[in-house]
Amino acid sequence: MADRRQKKPQWVVDKEKGRKGQGSETLWLFGLHAVRDALLNPRRVRHRLVVTKNAQNKLAEAIAASGMEPEIADPRRFPVPLDPNSVHQGAALEVSPLDWGSVSEVCATRGDAPIVMLLDRVTDPHNVGAILRSAEVFGARAVIAPHRHSAPETGALAKTASGALERQPYLRVQNLSNAMRALREMGYFLIGLDGEAAQTLPDILSELPPVATGLVLGAEGPGLRQLTRETCHKLARIPFAGEFGSLNVSNAAAVSLYATRQRHGA
Repeated sequence: MADRRQKKPQWVVDKEKGRKGQGSETLWLFGLHAVRDALLNPRRVRHRLVVTKNAQNKLAEAIAASGMEPEIADPRRFPVPLDPNSVHQGAALEVSPLDWGSVSEVCATRGDAPIVMLLDRVTDPHNVGAILRSAEVFGARAVIAPHRHSAPETGALAKTASGALERQPYLRVQNLSNAMRALREMGYFLIGLDGEAAQTLPDILSELPPVATGLVLGAEGPGLRQLTRETCHKLARIPFAGEFGSLNVSNAAAVSLYATRQRHGA
């Protein structure tokens, strides 16, 4: 009888072999912008750079600054274990995940009123990448997510973040509720975004003095988990002008960051 088991795509096999051979967690960043920013990031531990001749020319300054010796690849046979749908633009960089430090270190208040963003089970890398971009634009101290049930640092996330992954702290913690309690002890006021909340975000912000603020967003559909809701000081909704009141989580993050930053007077 013929073997009916479905074979894994070769790129998956290569990726699994690469993981075993490395002995430690690494990931591949791809695309000109993501690779350039990682090459220029002194915090980033880099292992292997693969580029086409055309990409090498475009990244010449960043490659020189990094001190790496690139491997020149044929664009028709790009020797990197990426998803075939990845738009790599002839550039891929193998790196170790960034280590930003602990929540207490990164989010410590220093006589200011920082903003942090907390994500409860937001797993889509494109959403998290977009949130990192907004967090950088509006000056958030960090984006915090649970280690499980969240989007890990990947090439797809980095590409969507358009460089923000290299500059915006993305902290993945063992327990989100514990991190929230630690933030409360550090003086943060935690606001959970909930479309059914009685108060609006502007109303709650108007009642607060400039204070360290944590904005907590849940996954689209399920929203915030019960324990996450209970650990917030307040729940708030984003007011809508029309009858249809629903935003993508990354859009909700941008709106709430902007509103909070405006309240802080920045």
